[in-house]
Parts: sequence; structure tokens; C-alpha cells
Amino acid sequence: MFFYLSKIAAFFIQPSNFLIALVVVGLVMSMGARLQKWGRRFIWVGALGLVICGFSPAANLLIQPLEDRFSRPAELGSFNGVIILGGAVDTVVTGARGETALTVSGERLTIAARLAKQLPEALIIHTGGQGTIITGQATESEGASRLFDDFGIASQRIILEDESRNTWENAVLTKELVDPKPGQTWLLVTSAYHMPRSMGVFEAAGWTGVTAYPVDYRTRGGADWGLGFDGASKGLRRLDIGVREWIGLTVYWMTGRSSALFPGPGFS
Repeated sequence: MFFYLSKIAAFFIQPSNFLIALVVVGLVMSMGARLQKWGRRFIWVGALGLVICGFSPAANLLIQPLEDRFSRPAELGSFNGVIILGGAVDTVVTGARGETALTVSGERLTIAARLAKQLPEALIIHTGGQGTIITGQATESEGASRLFDDFGIASQRIILEDESRNTWENAVLTKELVDPKPGQTWLLVTSAYHMPRSMGVFEAAGWTGVTAYPVDYRTRGGADWGLGFDGASKGLRRLDIGVREWIGLTVYWMTGRSSALFPGPGFS
């Protein structure tokens, strides 16, 4: 139930969807004499919101603190496994085409080729099933498995968890599958903006010895605070991601699925 509610809520809380809805509702209200004044206000608020959110640095201001919360380790020591969170495979296109199609977060998967060489003794674990409410799709692990084979990673090193649908299920189902022991260490790979929530979730799920390895950066850091966008779709897309992640952090913390409201370094 949590999964379906979160997906439905995510659609309505995205700023781009909300602002477009304001314009549409305003147009409908403007057709009647009684609500014409309010309809025009809705149109103006929605239109101005789309312009400001699409072209201003607002999206960067939201997402940059998330990306800079965790840094990559200066040196890679010894790890028992590399845990790669789903989100890099377009499960709908992959299911229809029969070939792995990557999303804009594809670096979550492609980094596996480098880490498998740098950590030759570590397990390569991918966790991700079907994260959308659409039938006829492949699982993310199916797509990941093809790429791991192309990368030349030995099959005995690979563990695939293919039932999880969100970050909480990533942590819980992977823990059940891997059965980590005290003293073991794990490298967690996901998009930089998603790392705070992921680390908090893994801690809440009972994992220990986890080190963050953020990838898929969307900003340069503080240098982008004043940088706008040359296309409204770019700014709106990034703003949607930032708003969704901050709301996700809050909801996961309130429901006991994260160890902190804004998890930071120090999780072990």
C-alpha cells in the first residue's frame, strides 16, 4: 500500500504538474463569469511559477545540499560487496525492446565496471525490481544482469535482488538475501541527491558497515547556486527531483523508515 500511495502522491506533488494544473484549472474557471477573476489569478500564478521554476536557480538550490551531504571515500579499501540501488534501468522500454535501456541515472550501473576492477574480491549486488505502476515491464535486475555480463563481471560475484520497488524495500530485501555479518563492510552506490535518504534507510533497516559512494551528480556544487537554466524543461525536471527527494526524506523519517530527517556522515 505504501508503494502505491507514494507513486500516486509523487505525481501530484511534482511542482511541474501542480503548476500546469493551476493553469488548466484557471482556464476552466475563466470560462464562467462568476469565477473568471479567480481563474485569471490561477493562470497568472501557474504561468509565473513555470517561468520562475523553469529558468531560475531554484532547482539547484534544492538539490545541491543533497548532493554534497556525502562524499566518496578518498581511497577504496576492502569491501565485502558493492550494493547498487535501482533507478538506472528503464524497465518499460527494456521489457518492450528486450535490450537494456538506461535512464538519466545510468551512471549507477556503469560505475560497476570500474568498481568491479578496483575491488576484485567484492560481491556486486544490484537491488531493484519494478518501480512503476505499469504492466509488461522488465525488472531492473534483468537489465543490470545484461550489462554486468557485458562488463565481464564473473557470474559468481553477482547477486541480483529483483522484487524491491522503493528504497526501503531495497534495503530490507537485500539484507534478507545477503545476510550481512557483523564486521563486514559494504559500498553503497546511488545518485548523489538520493544518497542521504538511502543511507538513512539502510541504517534504519539494520545495516552496519556501509560507506556511501555517490554518483550521477547533477550540479557542480556551490558554483551552481546562482546558475539558471537555458530551457524550462531542464529546470522543472531538476526541481521535481529535488522536491520529491526532500519530501521523501520527511515521509521516510516520519514513518520510521529512515534513521534521521537528514542523514549525514557518521553512519557505520
